[in-house]
Amino acid sequence: MTEERKILLIEDEQKIADALRLGLTEAGYDADVAYNGAIGWKMFQQQPYNLVVLDINLPGMNGYELCEKIRRQNTQVPVIMLTALGALGDKIEGYDAGADDYIVKPFEFRELLMKIRVLLKRSLHQQVPVGTILKASDLEMNVDSKEVRRGETAINLTAKEFQLLEYLLRNKNRVVSRSDIAINVWDIDFDTNTNVIDVYINYVRNKVDKNFDQKLIYTQVGMGYILKDNS
Repeated sequence: MTEERKILLIEDEQKIADALRLGLTEAGYDADVAYNGAIGWKMFQQQPYNLVVLDINLPGMNGYELCEKIRRQNTQVPVIMLTALGALGDKIEGYDAGADDYIVKPFEFRELLMKIRVLLKRSLHQQVPVGTILKASDLEMNVDSKEVRRGETAINLTAKEFQLLEYLLRNKNRVVSRSDIAINVWDIDFDTNTNVIDVYINYVRNKVDKNFDQKLIYTQVGMGYILKDNS
């Protein structure tokens, strides 16, 4: 196994966990399993993992809390939430906790494998410096320190809001579709029945534009969104 294929699976339903570990092993991954959130957290602290798959309803420590603790220790490791909780509010809470993707049970194992491949590939690319200061007009983002300012005003963003704004800044003055955002920020197949992306665009817009005269984020009807640099 290569060191880039080490996965921690945290799932309290033993039959599901063991089946997933078998499938991941057959796909060439080195997977460890924890059946308890607290034990999963200890395992994460004891050795490096390249990706984490976790349930939300876990004994010992729930998945939201666990994801937040993982994020405080490691901002780069990809986290996939795998859960039966499929309501929009549950997904938003998962992304706000720091999850990179969210899969609702029941699911196809091939979908999980696809998302794992995409996230591991993206995390490897993130190891290459791609610019630490991003600017558009009076908006400035420090990718390393995770600080965002608009003029003299500090803007506080959740982990997923930060990722979304970073993607818009890296593509400033270019229209990005909802499917572009889904693939590059959420790493999910675009689902026309969900409005998660629109919800987060509104979150970011309220923080970046609402209290400022000059607006930066615009909706292009039928096409997507654009962050305009008017400097």
